[in-house]
Amino acid sequence: MGTIEEKGRNTPIACTVDLCVIGGSCTGVFAAVRAARLGAKVAIIENNGFFGGVATAGLVTLWHSAFDMARKQQIVAGLSLEIIEKLKKRNAVQVLDPDAGQHRAYVFNPEELKIDLDELIVETGVRPFLHARFVDAVHSNGQVSAIIIEDKTGRRAIEAGYFVDASGDGDLISRMGLPCIKHDELQPPTTVAILDNYNAILRQNPEFDLSKEIFNPRHPNALKQGFVWGSNVIGRPESYMIAGSRAHNADCSDGDSLTQAEIKCRRQVRAICDILRQVPGGEQLALSNLAAYIGIRETRHATCLYTLCGKDILEGTSFSDAIGYGTYGADIHHSNKAGITMKYLDGTQRYAEPGKPSVWSRWRDESAGSTPYYQIPYRSLIPESTSNVLVAGRLIGADPSAYGAIRVMMNCNQTGEAAGVACCIAMNKSVSLSDVPIDLLRKTLKEGGSIFPESETL
Repeated sequence: MGTIEEKGRNTPIACTVDLCVIGGSCTGVFAAVRAARLGAKVAIIENNGFFGGVATAGLVTLWHSAFDMARKQQIVAGLSLEIIEKLKKRNAVQVLDPDAGQHRAYVFNPEELKIDLDELIVETGVRPFLHARFVDAVHSNGQVSAIIIEDKTGRRAIEAGYFVDASGDGDLISRMGLPCIKHDELQPPTTVAILDNYNAILRQNPEFDLSKEIFNPRHPNALKQGFVWGSNVIGRPESYMIAGSRAHNADCSDGDSLTQAEIKCRRQVRAICDILRQVPGGEQLALSNLAAYIGIRETRHATCLYTLCGKDILEGTSFSDAIGYGTYGADIHHSNKAGITMKYLDGTQRYAEPGKPSVWSRWRDESAGSTPYYQIPYRSLIPESTSNVLVAGRLIGADPSAYGAIRVMMNCNQTGEAAGVACCIAMNKSVSLSDVPIDLLRKTLKEGGSIFPESETL
């Protein structure tokens, strides 16, 4: 379609800092805060007018387990648990109890989380840039010296010694031309919604099955080839958070594809509401909250010094440079068929398709036992061909199977904390990020509240 030549310009510098974080999800905020607590001068860039990413803009109000598979040993702490404690003070979080037959997880109020994240940023002196979009990088030979943003003020630059790409989509590393990959089948995105008066349907229909209803072909507007899950909403007993829309074959790192996915999923949310209003008790159903941003499961992955693989996750490979831990199984939302495939650390496997019984099998012989938790290595945060950029969150180096496990927020949060601390150590020692002493990184993380379950002697 041709090109337009832009005239040259001189871009004003908004600030010069030690570390600049691109992306204000919890992952990005935690990277910025951990670095600032260690004395670094930090800036953070966020598209929205608030922090939190998928947890706030995306309305995905559930963080998975902080305990091992036996639900006895704590494996995650740090800022994730610090935020949980803040939310508890306002009755803004519920801990799901495994003794009641539920997976241990934390369901929270996203509006309270927004304010708690603001407070973390302000208390630690991080320079925030909200309503700001990263647009370019000033770089040479894999070394970034500044990034360019666009916000209400106009086009500005932020200089820094180190950078963390927590954009989710690899915006910084892509603009730099660093090697990235996209898996052959990208896990499809979902727009989340909160429905009021939903529980009236359950009261009038004790056998009601949400999955069967919204995918039932008897409805002309029934959803196709999808999957649905949901959660209660803190402080709103008649409301329900539902994640049932799906944009197949969408690549949300492409502007046009992202636009179409947003519109498609919102139309599916409306279809869900219209179907539910036909169910007895659903007459007063109301769409009360619609995610401000589509929940993107997968786009680019950085090509890192180590690519975490499914075997590492499922069999619990031990890494000397482990900086994160998890138990969430390898969860693959399919792009070419309905449902999901979930491989659990206990050796079982489940294929769940809407409206049909789950199909259970084993990926590992029962005699092999269960993996208590898995580890995420620091090397999977270090992109190839750069000395002053780390990645954090869902774009770290991982194959499709491993990625299905490590992409959830509790896991991503830990990579953010590790990235922020690593940048501070690299700055103080004047070394490349790949040369950060691992013992010092893990020791510093632990001193800041992180937990290392495989070693109590750090």
